Amino acid sequence: MSHLANDVLPQAQCDVFEAIATRRAVRAFLPTPVPRDTIERILALASRAPSGSNIQPWKVWVVAGEAKRRLSATILAAHEAEDPAYQEEYEYYPRQWTEPYLSRRRKLGKDLYSQLGIAKGDAAAMKRQHGRNYLFFGAPVGMFITIDRQMSQGSWYDTGTFLMSILLAARGFGLHTCPQQAFTKFNRLIRAELGISDSEVIACGLAIGHEDPEAPENRLVTEREPVSSFATFLWDSP
Repeated sequence: MSHLANDVLPQAQCDVFEAIATRRAVRAFLPTPVPRDTIERILALASRAPSGSNIQPWKVWVVAGEAKRRLSATILAAHEAEDPAYQEEYEYYPRQWTEPYLSRRRKLGKDLYSQLGIAKGDAAAMKRQHGRNYLFFGAPVGMFITIDRQMSQGSWYDTGTFLMSILLAARGFGLHTCPQQAFTKFNRLIRAELGISDSEVIACGLAIGHEDPEAPENRLVTEREPVSSFATFLWDSP
C-alpha cells in the first residue's frame, strides 16, 4: 500500500519501465509553464528514495519566473567574464582521465556538437553552448540539490537515488529533465541569490520542463554498454 496521499500520485503518462527507458538529458525546453503543484508532487514522490537509516540528507531549492531569470543573468555574466575566482567546490570528474571513460566522454561531446553544427575547435560556439546551462536550457523551472557538508560518501549515494527519483517521477508527468553539474562552479553566486548556507554543498542543478521536439540537440541518442560488459554473474544453477 502506498504511503503517499492519493492526490500526490499522478495519472501517469508512462509506466516505470518506459520512464527509465525514455529518461535522458534534454538540452532544449519549451517555455510552456509547469504548475508548482506538479513540482511539489514530483518531489513528494522522489522523497520515497532510500537513504541509510532514513536520514534523508538532501534539500531542494526551486526557482522559476523572475527569481530564475535573475539568477541566470548573474551566473551567465560571470561565465562570460571568465572570472577565475569561481571554482567548483568538489571534484566531479577524475583529475586524470583513463580508458574507457575518456573515449566515452569524447564521443558524447563530438556527437552533441555534431547535432548542433559546432565545428571542432570552435571555442566561441562551445562556450555559448555551455552557457545555455545557466539558462536551464530554456526550461521554465530550475532546481538545486544540496547535501549537508558534514555528510559522508554514503549520503552522497543516497542523494543520487533521490535525484534519479526526481528524474523518473518527472517522466511520469510527461516532463523531461537535465541534471547539471555545471552550476557547481558558481556555487558562491547561487548561495548569495538563494540564501543557501555554507553548510550545504550544492551537488547539482536541474532543468525541468517540456522538451522542445524541434531542437537538434534533443535528437542526440547516447549509447549504453551491454549488460555483459559491466555485470559479472556468479550464478549457480539449482
